[in-house]
Parts: sequence; C-alpha cells; structure tokens
Amino acid sequence: MSLSEIRERIDKIDDQLTALFVERMNLAAEVAEEKKKSGLPVYSPKREREILSKVTSQMPDNIAIYAKSFFTTLFDVSSSYQSRLIGTKSTLKEQIKKAVEEGPKELPKKAIVACQGVEGSYSQQVCDRLFALPSIMYFTSFESVFRAVEQNLCQYGILPIENSIHGSVTQVYDLMHKYNFHIVKSVKQKIHHTLLVNKGAKLEDIKEIYSHEQAIGQCSDFIASLKDVKVNYSANTAMAAKYVAESGRTDIAAISSENCADIYGLEVLSSDIQNSNSNYTRFICISKDLQVLPGADKISLMATTAHRPGSLYRLISKFAVMGINLTKLESRPIPGKDFEFKFYFDMEASVYNDDVLDLLGELSNAPETFSFLGAYSEMS
Repeated sequence: MSLSEIRERIDKIDDQLTALFVERMNLAAEVAEEKKKSGLPVYSPKREREILSKVTSQMPDNIAIYAKSFFTTLFDVSSSYQSRLIGTKSTLKEQIKKAVEEGPKELPKKAIVACQGVEGSYSQQVCDRLFALPSIMYFTSFESVFRAVEQNLCQYGILPIENSIHGSVTQVYDLMHKYNFHIVKSVKQKIHHTLLVNKGAKLEDIKEIYSHEQAIGQCSDFIASLKDVKVNYSANTAMAAKYVAESGRTDIAAISSENCADIYGLEVLSSDIQNSNSNYTRFICISKDLQVLPGADKISLMATTAHRPGSLYRLISKFAVMGINLTKLESRPIPGKDFEFKFYFDMEASVYNDDVLDLLGELSNAPETFSFLGAYSEMS
C-alpha cells in the first residue's frame, strides 16, 4: 500500500476508536453513578491490573508495552472523568474557595516580614517591592524564615527559590516539606552583582572572596579570571559585605549588591560581574495562612508518588489531560528514606477554573502525599 492508502486506513480506525471512546466514557459515567450510590472509591487498582494483564497477554510482544501505556492513559482519563462526575468532597477545595472569596484582595502596606541575611540583601529589596511599610526581621538561615512564619512571629517571609543562571536554591526546596506555609506571591528580581572592597583595595591585592553559594556560581567566570583567589561561602550576600566592611582588610572582597556599598561604606571595584546580564532570581513570599490574591495564575504543588514504574508519569498525565502547562518539575530526596523523592510542581493554572479545582481536590484525596503550596501571581 502507498502512504496515502495506509493513512486512509488509519483514519478509518481512528473514527472507530473515537466512537468507541465516546461509548466507553458514557459507560464510565454510569459506573461513576453506581460508585456514588454505593460509596465506592473511583480508583480500583485490582481491576486495572486485571485488565492490563488480559490486554497485554493478547498482544504481540513488540507492542505489548505500548498497549500497556495506552490503556494506563485511558484508565487515568476515565478515573479523572468519574471523579468530576461524582464530585468527591475535598477539604482543600473548600479551603481554596474560602480563600478566594473571603481572603484579602491585596498584600497589606504594613506587615512584619522575615528575611534571611542583613540589611541590603536581595530579599530585603524584594520585600520593599512588595510592601510599602514593612517591619523586617532578619534571620541567619532560610530555615529560620520558615520557622518565623510557621510560629506566627512574622506574617510573611521572603525566600529565594531559583536563579536563571545557577538553578534552584536547593536548601529552600529541602525545607519545604518540613514547614506549614503557602506561597502568596512570587517576584522575579534582576540581579546585578558587584565586587565590593574596603577603601584603597586593588583588584590585584584580593586574595579571598566572600559571598553566598548562589552568587559565587553566578559569577564563576569572573572569579575564574582572577589568580589564586580563595572562595568562602557566606550565608547571604549582604552578610558577606558586612563581614568585609567590619574586617577592615584590603585583601578580601565581597560579591554583593551595589546597595551594600552605601550601607556598609564599601567601594565598588567591579560592576555587573555575573556570567550573564540576563541574571534573575525568583523569590517567593510565603504566609502561614492560605491566601489567594486576585490575578493568581500560577500554582505550586508538592507530592510523592508510589515507588513503582510509571507512577510519576501517571501523575503528570493528569495535568496533560487538562492541557495544563507544567513550568517546573523539581525532585528532592526524602530525608531518612533511601532513593525516595518528593516532587515539586509549578504550573500555569488558575484556581478560578472549576476543572482545576476539581483536579486539586482529586489529588488531595489520593493515597499519595500531596501538598498545595499556593496559588499566586508573579511580579516582574
């Protein structure tokens, strides 16, 4: 047969599959009705295994694995459809609806905000963009920021989450599973790194550089151009600037923001030393309470999956079925468990969409661990 003839036959088969798919989904709706009456769960792993075993046993070996994938996807679509028809109650759905309807419509002008570092840090700059009159409490570690928010010491916290050059801030991701928080806003902050020194210092005299690990990575090309310079990690770029200023030494420098030069009486020895002029860090503003501000068009989730082949694929397929674009998928090991991981998802979706709310409700009722981290918009 010619290619056109083969495609013509495929088109006819697709027409048959379409009619059979509609018939199957109609029957799935009837199954959902019966399950609703009987109080039975939507997901039936035993029946799925039986069907997959039967189907694959009837297939030639060279396509059996593809048949398994096809039917697994069909099961996911059917289960998702049934869940929406049954309208399973979800505490999360109700919490999100309440946050949308009764929550604040904007961030307050005044707030007590937790930031990591000291005055002049990039977190402080982000805080000043979000709040007109913030009362900032500075902490030495990212964990202290999470803890301050969870313990109601601060209303909000500011944390860096990823950089366009150096990637994710892994310490923050590793802490996410430990604390109770919600993202209420994200900020895309342009980062300009400068080399700050005490007055009189010259570039050829610099023997040591201090800064945060992320900033060191973002400026790796500049650092590599220097000879015999030792790199020292600081908890924060502003803390590095403060340390250099307090030392009084002219043989050390800090990679920090230009703001810190004025704050700590330092001089700018080199400007814009990051590897790329397109250097942005994404920060999140967190709150203990669930808040969904108007215009929220991003959602972040955290989930674990069963430790078996295809489990992550099945989770992702739920978003694909709805046409939701996943913009980030980050995996981090679960402390105390060998080779088991939590997954962090960022997606372009709105909780104002009922289908999205139904999906979140479905996920929250699943047997796997699931956390809704927040619905928010991003400030550029």
